Amino acid sequence: MGAASAFGKPVDPSEIKDRTEPLPKRLEGIDVIEHLNAELPKQVEFTDETGKRVKIGDYFDSKRPVIVTLNYSGCPMLCSLILNALVEGLKKVDWTAGKDFRIVTVSIDPAETPEISARTKQRYVEAYGRPEAREGWHFLTGSPANVKSVAEAVGFKYAYNEKRKEYVHPAAISLVTPSGKIARYLYGIQFQERDLRLALVEASEGKVGSTVDRLMLYCFHYDSSEGRYAPVAVNIMRLGGSLTAVLLGGFLFVLWRAELRKKRKLAAAAGTQSILNERPAT
Repeated sequence: MGAASAFGKPVDPSEIKDRTEPLPKRLEGIDVIEHLNAELPKQVEFTDETGKRVKIGDYFDSKRPVIVTLNYSGCPMLCSLILNALVEGLKKVDWTAGKDFRIVTVSIDPAETPEISARTKQRYVEAYGRPEAREGWHFLTGSPANVKSVAEAVGFKYAYNEKRKEYVHPAAISLVTPSGKIARYLYGIQFQERDLRLALVEASEGKVGSTVDRLMLYCFHYDSSEGRYAPVAVNIMRLGGSLTAVLLGGFLFVLWRAELRKKRKLAAAAGTQSILNERPAT
């Protein structure tokens, strides 16, 4: 049996069918259009979970980065998956919401009340398990126009499905600088500790994190196609070369110091012997 028979005949191009399934109609237009470096509308007003009138700009203190999410308490599944994943990821990060950064969750459902968002906040803050988060994680409700204003600034495309009586939206969070500019987006229903950590370092503009964290950011770059941070081979090689040079320099310095001490001891011993040789015999 020949090779052609063993592997089958080539498929004629005319017989190849496009198997790509079209998006369900309710998902059309649902997306995130990244607006990196865009500034959030700081004067837009909302009501927080305590019933207090606030502005988005109230949460930017020029010191700490802010994680911004757009969700809603009545979401049947996706919002819970996103916020649970955020909590689980943040549990592994040393920094704490309310101390080192803030979280602002804007409800995309204008019918949501502060009482409802207060219960939602309590559930996630308790799951997070860090008391500081009570003052550092804010759940906001507002008018359709004000919610749209923030969503458009972020590039968050969502819609209401009348038939299913629910909002359809993407799975994404935004990392915003202390001054209110969008620095990074993370996608999906799972957030790795490394991605959250590096995104917070990047969004903080160096105000959060140690020298080691900034070195990690040098070695990893954000892969927009994967929605995560991936290693940069060139930077790792450069850093490796620099570390090798530093280590080699340190090793040579230690050897030089040891040799210098040895010479000094020999010189001292030789000087002592010379004095003894010159001392007159009695």
